[in-house]
Amino acid sequence: MITPVKQVNRFFMLALAPFVGLILCLLLLRPPLEPGGLMPTELSEDTITPRTQAISQELAGAKDAAIQTSSSIKRTTQLYNKTTSTMSTLVQKASAQADRPEKIYNKRISSKLGVPFERVDSDRLTIEMYRVNPGSYKGYAMKIKLKDPTAMQMALDSEPGRSETTMQAVKRNGAIAGINAGGFADSGGKRYPLSTTVMDGKYVNGFQASFKDLFFVGLNDTGKLVGGKFLDKNSLDRLQPQFGATFVPVLLQNGRKTTIPAKWKVSPKRAPRTVIGNYKDDQLLIIVVDGYNEGGSSGATLEELQGRLYKLGVIDAYNLDGGGSSSLILNNRVVNNPSDGSLRPVPTHFLFYK
Repeated sequence: MITPVKQVNRFFMLALAPFVGLILCLLLLRPPLEPGGLMPTELSEDTITPRTQAISQELAGAKDAAIQTSSSIKRTTQLYNKTTSTMSTLVQKASAQADRPEKIYNKRISSKLGVPFERVDSDRLTIEMYRVNPGSYKGYAMKIKLKDPTAMQMALDSEPGRSETTMQAVKRNGAIAGINAGGFADSGGKRYPLSTTVMDGKYVNGFQASFKDLFFVGLNDTGKLVGGKFLDKNSLDRLQPQFGATFVPVLLQNGRKTTIPAKWKVSPKRAPRTVIGNYKDDQLLIIVVDGYNEGGSSGATLEELQGRLYKLGVIDAYNLDGGGSSSLILNNRVVNNPSDGSLRPVPTHFLFYK
């Protein structure tokens, strides 16, 4: 039986055994020393002095190298900062030069319109409102730059045959501006969009080939105005319209005046009008002309508007529904003077979002 004392003794023996072995090894393996000899780790003064000098020289060399490296890094940093600053300046100048033609063109077309009396500017669009008063009629021109293709949409009630005023459409959809759009046909006390109508990239009542003088006009997914006469669905599909409506007639195409049908020159001769067109930089121009009634004695003729749009540099232009339908809304107010005395409910409206 191992007593507690023996257990303690055994513990200390096991704990000290490695140290005892190490001491024995050092004693047994220690090399003999010759009398008067030097310890292995001792160095003579003749050996220490050259080595000290060599180390001193190496340290001095390292110091010089460090100083040169630090200076080189400093020069490189200065050069980098200067280069970065120069590149930044070049990028800014290049950007300014790239924007210059657009600004010059915009200044040129704006100068023909005069001085805007109202302006709306946001990340999505810029609207400038001008007065149009050549003497024979009065109206308003609204120039719009779409910075976001979705800043223009078309309002069409989901219930077939239902119509609303442009003001109602603007408020219902939270838009900043709006105009009446395509024509309509009355049936059974309801109003339906005329011919081919596209909403959210889909045909509302299928495609109908252009007949007589009807045309389609709308916006594609990149924010470009598209329109014209289309005899087959594939021709319109290639333009990828996101929305659009139909009316008559086309006024300008590819910067050239089109032939206005004789019927539309006199029926009515003068009337309130709403027209939409685009410049070559894809800005939109909308003109809404006032008139007292639809009897043909007040407002503008289509030939007058065609000539006006041509002089303003518009590339493509389309006549939208006019008469009592003509309406222009901006900032929650009716800008024009509707010939009916109040806004007329119609099926389609072009809306603009801030």
